[in-house]
Amino acid sequence: MGIGTGIVLFVIGAILEFALNVQVSWIDLHLVGYILMIAGAVVFLLSLILLLVRRGRRTVPPTTDEDLL
Repeated sequence: MGIGTGIVLFVIGAILEFALNVQVSWIDLHLVGYILMIAGAVVFLLSLILLLVRRGRRTVPPTTDEDLL
């Protein structure tokens, strides 16, 4: 879920930065676009790191001959 959220934030930020030519007096859409792209990249990278850490710590319980029967 975090990976998808990061991608969505990055895409929305890129759209605000590169695709829109709208001027709003009370907010700078280009700055908001950059902020969203940075936030999306951070969320994406953190999600990947957490995913790799969780996958690396799996333990397999020991099996005995009784478990196989």
